[in-house]
Amino acid sequence: MEVKRLFDCIDHQLQHFPKPDMLNAKVNGEWISYSTQQVKQIVDEFSAGLIELGLSANDFSDEGTDKIGIISNNRPEWIFTDLAVQQTGAVLVPVYPTTGANELQFILNDALVKYMFVSNKEMFDKVNSIKAAVPSLKKIFCFDGIEDVDHWSVIPALATTSSREKLNEIKNSISPENLATIIYTSGTTGTPKGVMLTHKNIYTNVAFSKKSFPFLDAPFKVLSFLPLNHIFEKCVSYIYLFSGNGIYYAESLETIGANMKEVKPDGFTTVPRLHEKVFERIMTTGSQLTGIKKQLFFWSVTLAEKYKTPGANSPLYKMKLSIANKLVFSKWREALGGNIKFIITGGAACQVKLLRIFNAAKIPVYEGYGPTENSPVISVNRWSSPNDNMIGTVGPVIEGIEVKLENDGEICVKGPTVMKGYYKRPDLTAETIIDGWLHTGDIGEFINNKFLKITDRKKEIFKTSGGKYVAPQALENIFKGSPFIEQIMVVGEGKKFVSALIVPSFSYLKTWMQLHNLSFTTNEEAIKNTEVLKKYTVVVDEINQQFNHVEQIKKFELLPEEWSLNTGEMTPKMSLKRKVVLEKFRGVIEKIYA
Repeated sequence: MEVKRLFDCIDHQLQHFPKPDMLNAKVNGEWISYSTQQVKQIVDEFSAGLIELGLSANDFSDEGTDKIGIISNNRPEWIFTDLAVQQTGAVLVPVYPTTGANELQFILNDALVKYMFVSNKEMFDKVNSIKAAVPSLKKIFCFDGIEDVDHWSVIPALATTSSREKLNEIKNSISPENLATIIYTSGTTGTPKGVMLTHKNIYTNVAFSKKSFPFLDAPFKVLSFLPLNHIFEKCVSYIYLFSGNGIYYAESLETIGANMKEVKPDGFTTVPRLHEKVFERIMTTGSQLTGIKKQLFFWSVTLAEKYKTPGANSPLYKMKLSIANKLVFSKWREALGGNIKFIITGGAACQVKLLRIFNAAKIPVYEGYGPTENSPVISVNRWSSPNDNMIGTVGPVIEGIEVKLENDGEICVKGPTVMKGYYKRPDLTAETIIDGWLHTGDIGEFINNKFLKITDRKKEIFKTSGGKYVAPQALENIFKGSPFIEQIMVVGEGKKFVSALIVPSFSYLKTWMQLHNLSFTTNEEAIKNTEVLKKYTVVVDEINQQFNHVEQIKKFELLPEEWSLNTGEMTPKMSLKRKVVLEKFRGVIEKIYA
């Protein structure tokens, strides 16, 4: 395999499948498309303009290259900036739009960011508020037009014949071994760490992953809405670009449904939390049906829960499922644009129940796994053969990398996809990469010596006062399968028994209460209702039967508000910040064990 630089995707696409819709976004209510040729011209002029600004790779050392920051929603300008910066040999430092001012200040100072690109006035104000505390930061450019703020387009306008010629020299000198980006982890515990990824790291992950999904070489349309600063969406974007897929950017998370119907995409990537949200809305809608329609709806969902891999379902089951697909699930597919061929999910464990239901509904969801430090994909379920897809696992390891399990079950990976290291943290790098093996911190096992299954995070497994170990994620994933439970965190470190904090699915709970002639006024009042508490006791007790005595939840407390990114309990990729929840609800937990 010829290892390429990431920005080679433009010439690759021009040579093999030039597109009229390489990148697409909705502006003022109208979809605007950029062809491959237009993208090349914009990116080259952008790079030449950056060179005129004095941007330099210097000696291509990790600390010698200039760093450029970006904090923006998904849009073509994000990709323009990424590719343009790469072509100068500089390094892009992407930041989540939701990053707080203190963490943002740390990242920009740690990376010595020289220029910053932001999407809109809100992001500009956030960066500008800390600019005085970031000595390296020279100027902020904006993608939207804002009064008295430099628009990003002023940079391509700086390009000269001299800088264009210099650009060609620089591009030819950039090696796949050079640093392409520094991605700071979300910092669920402690200070964010800058993961250094080279062109080779990401490109080889792209190439290996493409072998698992050969259909991506088809001229598909894809919808992009997961943050591009996260390595999952960034890597997948390069799969799209090297495969000739047209990328359409959703306007926002709130408009995904409408954008699906407009674009009619062949596929997209997502995280389990969004699956849960979609399913919750579907079930709420189903609960409001009446008569035969309601019976048919719930018969179909119950049938779908029993779905197995495509080759393992009986003829009778397939016949019943075809009826459910025609009468019920066809409406689900229409809501996604009616053209979905694949959904790839990652970032956290997806409920097995949801995987069965969506796949039964001919909405194929493929779960994969991998950390930022591996660029990121380690394993993924495939569509190519029923033998390469097992629901409840994260699939076979992708070709090109090695995986081993330590004695405690920790997943370790080796190959060209493993990061160069943590920026300015050789101590952490030495702790994480040992003899070439990246220690992920995730605990797993192999099913049938082929399919990798994640069982928990090494740091999150806790021990009760009786000396018994409990893996909370495995329990939580099962409990979230109940329509009554929106979110849950299992606790019990050093305690006599296991307990939980539960956020109810209030839309479902409200429907249930109405059906049982119970008045619903507010979330706070609902969780105090005696009948509601009895119901949740029944729900918890029923699910407890799936676990051994030590793992069973003996007590729980219901909480009135959903955990979110804005309230601080969730990471940007929608994973639970356990330490934050433990601290924030310390009083509630103490009440449980009082």
